[in-house]
Amino acid sequence: MAYKISEDCVACGTCQGECPAGAISEGDIYKIDPNVCLDCGTCADACPMGAISPAE
Repeated sequence: MAYKISEDCVACGTCQGECPAGAISEGDIYKIDPNVCLDCGTCADACPMGAISPAE
């Protein structure tokens, strides 16, 4: 199951730098490509806003 980024994202870029798969792209709210996401949770652990959670 891939992770998703909520509207709480402040586009700080912390998650993008931590993603080992390069699955996160920039934007007003960053986005995770579910086809590339490894479901490792590294991005969620790194997010200072708590804006990343497993997709349902």
